[in-house]
Amino acid sequence: MDGRNLLKTVSSFALLTMLSCSPTVKENTDQPNIMEVEKKNLGKLLALYPKPMTVVGTKVEGKVNWLVVGHTGIIGHDRILVSMSKQHYSNQGIKQSKKLSINLVSREMLPKADYVGSVSGETVNKSSVFAYHIGENGTPVIDVSPLTMECNVVDIYETEGFDNFICTVVNTYATPDVLDHNGKLDYARLKPVLFEFPTYSYLATGEVIGKCLNLDEEPGMCAKQPMAVDGIVRLSKIEVYPEYLDEYMKYATEVGEVSLRTEPGVLTMYAVSEKENPCMVTILEIYANQKAYELHIASEHFQKYKQGTLHMVKRLTLTDQTPLNPANQINNFIQ
Repeated sequence: MDGRNLLKTVSSFALLTMLSCSPTVKENTDQPNIMEVEKKNLGKLLALYPKPMTVVGTKVEGKVNWLVVGHTGIIGHDRILVSMSKQHYSNQGIKQSKKLSINLVSREMLPKADYVGSVSGETVNKSSVFAYHIGENGTPVIDVSPLTMECNVVDIYETEGFDNFICTVVNTYATPDVLDHNGKLDYARLKPVLFEFPTYSYLATGEVIGKCLNLDEEPGMCAKQPMAVDGIVRLSKIEVYPEYLDEYMKYATEVGEVSLRTEPGVLTMYAVSEKENPCMVTILEIYANQKAYELHIASEHFQKYKQGTLHMVKRLTLTDQTPLNPANQINNFIQ
């Protein structure tokens, strides 16, 4: 056997020895076999939706123009990307001034926002659709938008059919009702409208489901609105059929916790049952205003409670109350 064949033989033997002596790799039984997961390949589908719906404000030839933009993003920690079709009338104004405003859309302003996204500023004067003022950086700021960012354009990245404006934020304006007691943005209050491009649908933001890096901890309670003159203090007296009592309590506990955590207008949701007759449940409910109550009863978690417990409730009595001392308030704590 010559030297080269001997070397091959020794190398092969060494490799076989290493493989046979290697520790046995334990199969990961926690993860399902990829072949057993039923996932459909949708091809090259761009599916990173929904995105916050925005109205971009600029001036074109000295005239204010508004445009709905659904394709925005964050670059790093100090840049915003605004992607707009080249055919839009607003693009020329942005390229000339190197400035724009980004206005988040609330439910209240959605009809007007939808309108400015359906007509071109080249043929229709859209400057008066929204009440606005000129911000400190010289861009139009929509008065009813809960949050507006004035931006400078620092770069333009062109792709096929699109101008992609890379911006820095100069000023951020927020209405008082979307700030917490420390003056910080509270996105549970803000609730921007979301846009889902493939089906052209508007969506609403959901509830707080956890805290980043602390998912083992329950999310805290959102900042609360002040009690208004049309606030509601109500006692709900509920008689539950005995055979459904345990199941009803689970529903009632869940809706109370979710409401307090996620609804700024739900100030109190405190449920008790009688010691001698646990089927008699009383809930003290306090809402900051009439609108808060309407939002509550329309919420997904309340509707889940209502529909799930209809057959469990024998009798329901609602009585509105007048606080003897309106200056007093109940502080809720969720640990």
